[in-house]
Amino acid sequence: MNGLALHERPAESASWRIALPHTAAAVPVARALVRTALAEVEHPADSDTAELLTAELVANAVEHTAGRGPIELVVELVPGGCQVEVHDPDPAPPGHLTRPVIEEPDVWQEGGRGLLLIRALSSSCGHRPTPSGKAVWFRLPAVPAQRRRSA
Repeated sequence: MNGLALHERPAESASWRIALPHTAAAVPVARALVRTALAEVEHPADSDTAELLTAELVANAVEHTAGRGPIELVVELVPGGCQVEVHDPDPAPPGHLTRPVIEEPDVWQEGGRGLLLIRALSSSCGHRPTPSGKAVWFRLPAVPAQRRRSA
């Protein structure tokens, strides 16, 4: 049988790292990398959620960080799930990612929901300083075979 059996998970870890432009063009490239990475190793994490949350992290890095230098996407796949990190040159932490939200986003505004999505849909998320700025990350668990969509 090709691919994973219903009870199997990838036995090894795999990772990808790519520099992206500090422009909106980085968002579809980041989504494609995450989708390709999960498909390449037939990883059981939810690809749609991984793509959505990656797009939010990359869009936030492009829109809310200073500088024109590249941002970096890091995708790590392990048997129990996946972790996606976006590195940017701004050391300031992202607002409301790990703190409770005091006020709801304005329903008339286009933005303001990305970090809420990341908090709600990931198993965990956070940020950490790096030598050149910060990394913002989320984790998704492996989805049991019976809950995955059939192709």
